[in-house]
Amino acid sequence: MINGKKVVATIEARMTSSRLPGKVLLDLAGKPALQHIVERLRRSNYIDDVVVATTINKTDDPIINLCDNIGCKYYRGSEEDVLLRVLDTAKSVDAELLVEITGDCPVIDHRHTDQLIELFESDNYDYVANTIKRTYPRGFDTQVFPVKVLEKVNELTKDPYDHEHVSVYIYTHPEMFKLGNIEAPEHLNHPELEITLDTKEDYELISRLYRDLYPLDNEFSAEDVVKYLLENTEIAEIVKNIQRKNSHLGF
Repeated sequence: MINGKKVVATIEARMTSSRLPGKVLLDLAGKPALQHIVERLRRSNYIDDVVVATTINKTDDPIINLCDNIGCKYYRGSEEDVLLRVLDTAKSVDAELLVEITGDCPVIDHRHTDQLIELFESDNYDYVANTIKRTYPRGFDTQVFPVKVLEKVNELTKDPYDHEHVSVYIYTHPEMFKLGNIEAPEHLNHPELEITLDTKEDYELISRLYRDLYPLDNEFSAEDVVKYLLENTEIAEIVKNIQRKNSHLGF
């Protein structure tokens, strides 16, 4: 909580990824990827609750089983209308300030989350992120905005594209919303690096990263990740030529 606001992190997760089915439950250092995301976000100084936003599809029952096993709340909604799913997830726990995370970011850093929450509270922002100008590696993508802003977007647009990508309407309408961005410090300014879980090559990279970093420090940082990849360039090369879907989007 910050300044009396209930802060909730939502994690969008489903089993039916077209490129890497079941990716959110793939093993990383002995735990499912989704569990790592939950645990990393729970280290935040401000997040009051972490809730998994999954779908009503039976194929996503294993995600519910994991949530039950680790004591994580969840909400089941539409697979196609991700905006509405995230909005209803936030409402289900009376969230006021939303931290939106996707399930393909198992190296998400709670320190970035806290910096963005502090930035949001420092001025009259509608939306803050670390991707409006891409300076951080992909995989640390974090965005913070009030639930009431997402409610407004849900009323303003019914475009399926906007509802698939949740926040795209916000950061593409700076004339309507006050936007804030955090740029990476010099040692993290490596937008060419990709640490997202979307393909089997991504899984190979992130598995190696977790194998080497997690036993040393289960709270390893973005700095640790970038340093590791810069020192082990052959590992970073694993995902260099992958064509990403929606690579022009912040999220």
